[in-house]
Order: sequence, then structure tokens, then C-alpha cells
Amino acid sequence: MRTQIFEPLGMSRTTFDFARAQKSNHARPHGLDVDGKLAIGKMDLNYAVVPVRPAGGMWTSVHDLSRYVMMELAGGRLSDGSRLVSEQNLVMRRSPQILLGEDQTYGMGLMEDRTWGVNVVHHGGDLAGYHSDMIFLPVHGVGAVILTNSDPGVRLRRPFMRRLLEVLFDGKPEAAEDLAASARQMKAEIAKERERLIVPADPSQAAKLAARYRNAALGDVVVRHERGGTVFDVGEWKSAVASRVNDDHTISFITTDPSLLGFEFVVADRDGKRALIVRDGQHEYVFAETADRSQEQE
Repeated sequence: MRTQIFEPLGMSRTTFDFARAQKSNHARPHGLDVDGKLAIGKMDLNYAVVPVRPAGGMWTSVHDLSRYVMMELAGGRLSDGSRLVSEQNLVMRRSPQILLGEDQTYGMGLMEDRTWGVNVVHHGGDLAGYHSDMIFLPVHGVGAVILTNSDPGVRLRRPFMRRLLEVLFDGKPEAAEDLAASARQMKAEIAKERERLIVPADPSQAAKLAARYRNAALGDVVVRHERGGTVFDVGEWKSAVASRVNDDHTISFITTDPSLLGFEFVVADRDGKRALIVRDGQHEYVFAETADRSQEQE
């Protein structure tokens, strides 16, 4: 990537090397805490992207990413007119492969969006505390990039795209109100959830937890009781947790650290053992009580 893409494009501040990026002048990640206040977040979760590079995890700047977008708009040519990639291969990546919606398709690492009647090519990036997008209109020769270093920044991307089209095509001004409405919704959701949380976690419920839980595929969750409350440590990252009584009277523990906010562990019983359950839209992961390694070593 460095020799074939970054260097020819003059993207001198772009790298997949996390250590190199963080040694230089860089934007630290930010996220919301449990009370909805912005705070410096943790990088721990972001290292999970390292094994799947270069599909993600690229550190860059507005200047450098703009250089890439300019190459796309130039049909694969560099600023001096020399060719970096064939136009045929460049355009092929935009060809629809997957339908994302009525007016949205996914090609090879690029999306096409015709929601507002104009063909927009784009793709965003997401890590904890970082959200970005690059946008270009091939027919009109216009592009834009947006890089944010806070989790609420993800809500800027769609209005940013809409506002770009409003400016270019004298469109009805809706982007600003869309963004304001999104911010109001976010604050309302956080406030509603905060009312249900006990922060730090209810000591009487935390005391019932096992010291260690294990899932064969995902590894261990270690529970630590510290002066400031209860901490869940999964190895790659850790976070303080709040507790919540759910509508079905089960108990959940919710991570509360900025950029790690909102991971839910539901207390359960599996085959007579204490367990924690993590669910996503399609899966259920059971972490069952296992021996505390510190006790094993003794």
C-alpha cells in the first residue's frame, strides 16, 4: 500500500502502522460517557482491526485522503498526468454487487448512492472514537472528505453528504435540521437509558458475579471489584460497568467507558453455572463461569 498507493499519491501522513501514527501529531479518540458527556476514549478496541488490514485501520489526514479522491475523479491518473491505475479497473470497483437499499448499492469497497437523484460514490470508516467518509461525484468532478475523532461524529456523515449536494445543486436546505434532529435524538436516548442505570454497578448484584467467565470462541471475561466500582476485562479491552434491572427482571451489566459505552452482558444460569450472555442481532454468546486462574496458580 505504501509503495504502490500512498507514495505515488503523495500521502505522506498515511499509514496502517498504529505505533507510528500515535508517535506523531494525531487526533485522540473521544466518546460519550454514561452521562452523555464527551471524554477522551480508549484505543484498546481499535487494535482488533489490525488483522484485517488493509480493509480498515488506515490513519490519514484530510489532505492525504483528498489526494486519493482527486485520483478517483481523474480516472486513475496522478496530478502530473501519469497513470496510477487503469480507468477500467477503477470504475469496475463501483459496479453494483450488493443491493443496500432502493437507491444504494455496494461494489468492491465503494458504495453508490442515488437517494437524492445524483450518483454519489462514497465509503466511510469506523473505529471506536473515529468516524470518517470520502465522497465523490464522478460525473461532476467534485469530492469531499470528512474525518472525525468522536463517536457522535458518525451522525455528521449523512448530513454532510446531503449538504454538499445542497450547495452544488441549489437543493432544499434540509441537512442542518437533519443534523440537529439527530443530535436531539441521541441526547434523548442517552438520557432515557441513563435513568435505568445504576452507576457504578449495584454492589449487591456485582457481588453475585463469578470472578471469571469463558466462551470457547471469544475467550474470557474477568470480573474485578475495584474501589470505583466493578470492571469487566476481556483481555484486549476493559471497562467499568453499570447495572440495570431489565423489564423481564433479569440483570444486565453495561460497559460505561467512553468509546466502549453500551456493551451489554446479561446475567443468566446455564447448566447450574453462573453465566453472562452477549447478544447481537443474530447471535447469542454464552460466557460460562470458570475457575479463577489466580486460584488455579495457588
